[in-house]
Amino acid sequence: MTITCSIIGIILLILLLGKTSMHFKFKKQVSELLENAETLSDKIYNSSQLTGLPYPVQQYFKYALKDGQHYISSVQLEHKGLFKTNLKKEYITITGEEYFSVQPPQFIWKGTTSMFTAIDSYIADIGNLKVSIMNIFTAVDGKGITFNEAELQRWVSESVWFPTNLLPSEKIQWSALNTDTAKLSFSYKEVSFDYIVTFNEAGQIVAMETQRFMTVAKREKWICRMSNYKEIDNIKIPFAAEASWKLYTGNHSYAKFEIQKIAYNKNHF
Repeated sequence: MTITCSIIGIILLILLLGKTSMHFKFKKQVSELLENAETLSDKIYNSSQLTGLPYPVQQYFKYALKDGQHYISSVQLEHKGLFKTNLKKEYITITGEEYFSVQPPQFIWKGTTSMFTAIDSYIADIGNLKVSIMNIFTAVDGKGITFNEAELQRWVSESVWFPTNLLPSEKIQWSALNTDTAKLSFSYKEVSFDYIVTFNEAGQIVAMETQRFMTVAKREKWICRMSNYKEIDNIKIPFAAEASWKLYTGNHSYAKFEIQKIAYNKNHF
């Protein structure tokens, strides 16, 4: 009995140490991201900037932003939701904590479930996906140019939560397709890709589609759908997002997130 209790105690201690270690590593990465973030709040949005943009893009910015809006430099958010570890498996519950910087493009996300903790990031021009079982055993540690591209694609699609980042810039350009879609072209260092962005009659972005690496060797159609728009700090953003793979077998959703908290331009945690 004494030996059994000792073993249980050791296991619990190992789990606690693993959780504590991951917490401090994550906070260290967050600090690095926020220290790298440039302040853009001196830049101010004006609807005159929209001249020449495709019609649905102009409608989106008129809907999402108000004249005089200061540009967003950094973002912090928390979410709840559902996640699939495999397209054939059932959803499990997940909570997430995420931080973004706009210039340079950076983010870090920690997703926590009862089974694993995942940290997805793009910091200092390096993309990385790390998945740890019980905060101890590393199941995935993905790096390289395919991860750089995939993480930047995530950063762009999640810019709907900080829409001043979607205004035309050196990295982002818009071109016309039709009355309810437009092409967003992104280029940063060695990475470039396009999104097909769909808008509804209200001017909301409701879907963003691109070709994304599903494996390190193959891209597939990837779609992020947005809904439940609300206003916060005079900005209208979606509070719900769903990510899916569009395969020959159909659409396969694997992540559904609902924003619980979001804050802008707070360079601390």
